[in-house]
Amino acid sequence: MSLRILIADDHKIVRDGLKSLLGTLAGLAVVSEAEDGHQALRLARELEPDLVIMDVTMAGLNGVEATRQITALLPGVKVIALSMHSDPRYVVGMLKAGASGYLIKDCAFDELAKAVEAVMAGRTYLCSEVAEVVVKGFIHVLERSPEPDQSEVLTPREREVLQMLAEGASARAIAERLHVSVKTVEAHRRNIMQKLGLHSLPELTKFALREGITSLGD
Repeated sequence: MSLRILIADDHKIVRDGLKSLLGTLAGLAVVSEAEDGHQALRLARELEPDLVIMDVTMAGLNGVEATRQITALLPGVKVIALSMHSDPRYVVGMLKAGASGYLIKDCAFDELAKAVEAVMAGRTYLCSEVAEVVVKGFIHVLERSPEPDQSEVLTPREREVLQMLAEGASARAIAERLHVSVKTVEAHRRNIMQKLGLHSLPELTKFALREGITSLGD
């Protein structure tokens, strides 16, 4: 029986390339593709793949939050992060969210194949560049008291709303995307500001960028 894979990336050329390369490996089958985190979550619910190869920075719902929700909903699903970023915020965010592997997009395809084999065997796989980041971060934590992740005070829905607000979406656009009322979105925004102690949209945007909830683009 083939290993069933879902690819989530907001660049079609990346999805096409991954699908083509994975198709050369025996025992693997790409069952679907998603262009953002919301679609990845929906397809994961519908298809229950064995493995999701997940981009980290996607508009609307980023890879960290999509991974958190997918692994909570489907504990048996493995996730490998594939990103342009080796920034500790993204690496730690994905691992805390439940990812079993993290690769940089310029790695060789052979390394992705090794990562797939490792995570499906129950191991964690980090490419060498990311492993170095994790080790340095661990040493840094040992040298000082760890700081809490402020975004953890937010609910999953509040993190979704925060990301879309930071990316410039209007309350009406967010409401349509999440199938809720504009008043509900405005209530989420007030709750987010209260929990984080912030008072304006620019402050929310700066917070989202600093915490890796959104980015200025790949």
